[in-house]
Amino acid sequence: MIRETIEKINDNNQKALSIYLTAGYPKVDSFVDLVCKVYEAGADLIELGIPFSDPLADGPVIQKSSEAALSNGVSISSVLEMTSKIKERVDKPLILMGYANPILHYGIENFINDAKEAKVDGLIIPDIPLEEYEDFFKNKFKDFEIIMLTTPTSSEERIKKIDELSTGFVYCVSVTGTTGVRNNFGDEVKHNLERTYNIISKNKMMLGFGISSPQNIKEFREYTDGFIVGSAVVKSLSENDNNYSETLDLITNLSIACKS
Repeated sequence: MIRETIEKINDNNQKALSIYLTAGYPKVDSFVDLVCKVYEAGADLIELGIPFSDPLADGPVIQKSSEAALSNGVSISSVLEMTSKIKERVDKPLILMGYANPILHYGIENFINDAKEAKVDGLIIPDIPLEEYEDFFKNKFKDFEIIMLTTPTSSEERIKKIDELSTGFVYCVSVTGTTGVRNNFGDEVKHNLERTYNIISKNKMMLGFGISSPQNIKEFREYTDGFIVGSAVVKSLSENDNNYSETLDLITNLSIACKS
């Protein structure tokens, strides 16, 4: 479902837009409604972050949202319950992004069964390195599209292997470091994106980390099949009114940039 969605969008000479949200943030009770509104505002895919106390790949904005969600009692069980309710209302791809420890603590078999029941489409687990792919994923997660990440330091050989093992798309990290809004991207970023985009052949490529504005999308649209926006949206949610009107406007403007 994920790959087909991106392909269909690209076939119309447009880029896909994936929005990252921390599950249960900023409010647990209204979160399902919020996700549905984000889809309506223009998101083609949504990544739900499973809150974790030690999110190694995430910058301060998403870390803070995870802390708040955990304080509000959000767990893997409640994330899967939210997912199920969202999928009852919206037939678009939904990806869970989380870390290995909470899933291992929940129990891999339990997680697989419950995620399948909740109609999760894909998984991103950024702290499972390529070298441990076989041990963690092999023959266990066949019902989900598994998305792996490349970084600016990934070698050509490593990118090819990640492309071979990924199924939904390849998540291209634009810059080294953690998630968060970047005001400037150097020429080396474009050079690396062009290099990575040319190496990936099996999957579509989505670009994330630092992407926050329509201007970013216009700047990098020739180097990717779609964009992932997280911190800018989460930050906007933390500052917005109860209707999240400014956040939804941001997503609509990001979507317009992807489609134009």
